[in-house]
Amino acid sequence: MTTFVCSLFLPYTADFKHESKTSPASPKEPESAPPKLSDIGRQASVNSVRSQKDEPQSLLRQTPPSHIQLPKASMAAMLDHEGFFTPGQTSAATHFPRPRDPKSLVRSDAHIPEWGASGLFFNQPTSKAAPSLPDALLEYNKVLERGQTQTQTERKKGSTGGKPNMDPRWASEYSVVPAVQGNGGLTNAVRAAMDNGRIKDVLFVGLVGFPTDGLNEDKKVEIYEKLEEEHDALAVYVSDKDFDGHYAHYCKTILWPVFHYIIPDHPKSKAFLDHSWCFYVKINQAFADKVVQNYKRGDIIWIHDYHLCLVPQMVRQKLADAQIGFFLHTAFPSSEVFRCLAARKELLDGILGANLVAFQTQEYAHHFLQTCSRILSVEATEDGVQLENRFVNVWSSPIGIDPKALATAREEPDVLQWIQTMQKRYEGKKVIVARDKLDSIRGVRQKLLAFELFLNKNPQWKDKVVLIQVATSTTEDSELAAICSEIVTRIDAVHSTLTHNPLVFLRQDIAFSQYMALLSIADALAITSLREGMNLTCHEFVICQDGKASPKKHGPVILSEFTGSASMFDGAELAVNPWDYNNIAEAFRVALEMTEEERERRYSKMRNMVMHHTGDFWVSNLSGHLSKVHEEQFNRDTMSIPRLSSSNLSRAYESTSNRLFILDYEGTLASYGSVNNTVIASTERVIDVLNDLVADTKNAVYVMSGRTVPETELIFNRVRGLGLIAENGCFIREPNAEEWTQFPNEEKTQKWKESCKSILQYYLERVEGSYLEQRHCSLVFHYEKAHDNDSSSRHAGDCANHINDACEQQRVKAVPTKDSVIIETIDFDKATAAQHIFSRYAEANRPDFLLVAGNDRSDENVFRWAKQLKDDWVVANVQTVTVGARNSIAMSTLTNGATGLLSVLTKLSKIKTL
Repeated sequence: MTTFVCSLFLPYTADFKHESKTSPASPKEPESAPPKLSDIGRQASVNSVRSQKDEPQSLLRQTPPSHIQLPKASMAAMLDHEGFFTPGQTSAATHFPRPRDPKSLVRSDAHIPEWGASGLFFNQPTSKAAPSLPDALLEYNKVLERGQTQTQTERKKGSTGGKPNMDPRWASEYSVVPAVQGNGGLTNAVRAAMDNGRIKDVLFVGLVGFPTDGLNEDKKVEIYEKLEEEHDALAVYVSDKDFDGHYAHYCKTILWPVFHYIIPDHPKSKAFLDHSWCFYVKINQAFADKVVQNYKRGDIIWIHDYHLCLVPQMVRQKLADAQIGFFLHTAFPSSEVFRCLAARKELLDGILGANLVAFQTQEYAHHFLQTCSRILSVEATEDGVQLENRFVNVWSSPIGIDPKALATAREEPDVLQWIQTMQKRYEGKKVIVARDKLDSIRGVRQKLLAFELFLNKNPQWKDKVVLIQVATSTTEDSELAAICSEIVTRIDAVHSTLTHNPLVFLRQDIAFSQYMALLSIADALAITSLREGMNLTCHEFVICQDGKASPKKHGPVILSEFTGSASMFDGAELAVNPWDYNNIAEAFRVALEMTEEERERRYSKMRNMVMHHTGDFWVSNLSGHLSKVHEEQFNRDTMSIPRLSSSNLSRAYESTSNRLFILDYEGTLASYGSVNNTVIASTERVIDVLNDLVADTKNAVYVMSGRTVPETELIFNRVRGLGLIAENGCFIREPNAEEWTQFPNEEKTQKWKESCKSILQYYLERVEGSYLEQRHCSLVFHYEKAHDNDSSSRHAGDCANHINDACEQQRVKAVPTKDSVIIETIDFDKATAAQHIFSRYAEANRPDFLLVAGNDRSDENVFRWAKQLKDDWVVANVQTVTVGARNSIAMSTLTNGATGLLSVLTKLSKIKTL
């Protein structure tokens, strides 16, 4: 049994050998001791490469210019700090603990240049994607016309010319190395799980991490076979153009901002373009095809992150019974934000192709359930989403790190040397560390402003504290860069002295050994992300603060409340609102002045959480839960539920003396329809069967209905001795009784109904042909007669979402169905009515035969209750049967619907017992 781990990039890539031994791009082995500025002349920062003056290139080929242009006054001091931390260009030698080991520990949050710009790390081809599209909408069509003309010209040339020649650089030998691209947290977690025996036989599926249009087919096959045979990885090859449209345009320009609560509506946004959606579909289809080609029955398929949202459904269409899980590593926004996406329905349908959809936190899972209910108008329960013919489980499980591998990496000589060097450099200072991408989501600007406020309000600290902010970046954001530059300049001008700089702002990433050392010698960590799925930097900080490598230990974590990690630490962190600068400034002060006892208390709690929620635990947890829900869903499928054996049921009936029948009416004993039509069309045979069953004194028979009390009485008053359940469990009338028992409180019921009516009136006015059905303890918003199905369905989803948000405290829920929205109480249903009936039996006189029959969502809780009685050996003979076509937890099914059930009941009623 193989586990497919599908992520956009493989954890491996290829590094082609250089023809020149002195090529500056060759990764160098790390020095035994950290280099000094006097030893190595400072090279130009990667961010200082001059911008090209040629025509606009692909987003993936742009070399980002310098973001932070510091004034001359602070330039010398800042370059001194950069010379200390980053004396040379970033390279694979400094990026990885073991750069030549493909299975090396990788950075959880890499912060690396975009795809196609990895020449800084390895010798690889660059992207051949077409120039990026213009920002102006009016120029869009002109560029497309030019592109089509160019394409036709190239095709004509290709038809007359021979096979294109490959650049000799990419025909050379290569080695497989750890990739700088991809999800480092996922890679480390899967490898830890494999090392600990949690999972076996893993196949990674993804892109090779560099543009491949420059390779010929033979070289692609050679790399593919090497990765498959030696590294258990399946490479997916796509054109540079397709990937450019998928990644740079759709994922990064549209999906990523929306998932982080940023609506791309500014004038220069390319979100108005729909061309990138087709590339997103293409890349997802390429992944799905690769999985299907290599799938064997019993394999497990895991699909990771927002780049591949369509893959679950694409695989499901080819492999109907496959075990598929989808995990979203980023945040998932509220339905109000997600609905702004043009392809919102397609994305949700794609994700719901999985058996299990998992998120970092319960909040994100709740947002997903709410979004599905609102946009797709489907029933969302706390466990998942009920589709037309199957159930999709929704869950949350936070990813973790690999503490064992991290502890090993901390013991490397380079790390220990850097720890000593940094301790000397910042001796007597309180050090706050931070490492973030310089983008609009990580909250660097907010952090700098808050630190400036902290220094202004606490001048006693300005000579005693240092904030070391590593601000890595891959794309140009000139506005944010200018703001950060201004803040850095202001802090330097106001608070710096000849001997001390309170702010160290590094404009490019630091070596892995320096990163480990910084976490070890820090007094606090500051993370102020505006929104983030799970920040693993704080997990690594906790591991490095055990005091083994440095006298400093138990440092507090200043953590944005909008990160997934904040919900996991459960108050042990110093939670801050990144938009509240006073709040962050106060957190800086509290962290620096915190007593050792308080630091240790908070640290112990965080460390326990980090050591429990490790990467391998996360993998094992997800795998186990996927296996469990897949089995449950398989058992619920109508193809898996066995047919009801009337002979076995008859034998159980004949051998028992105290029987209880609980039978649903609508859709089970009779077809759906208005009460008058139902009475005329199909009740005569039902009445006869029920009279025959009730005639046996050993039988207690109850009929469940969603109808009101008067309607239920109209149908069944001709059956004396029949128990009745009306309005889906809100009312019950015992056999041979005249009075009804109402379970919901009358005053509270009328109160919530009035609240909901005012909301429903809004939608009644906007959905032509809709109407409101009022029952005593529930309301039903019908729109089956509406003229515009898409519009009415969208309004129905909004209606359900509105009521669920507004009336949650009143214990009311709104459930969207195919052509209606049912508003009912949470506390009472058919199952609570069934429990009430059963509780009236004395323990010595309990039924020894129980038959429950139903067909839809409202009957599932009764099936579940009856099954629990069987599992607990409370009732010896229990049978639950569904006559519907939907998936169910019932023990048996009848494919011929109400007719088949009536035939079985007729057969039982004719059995004569002593």
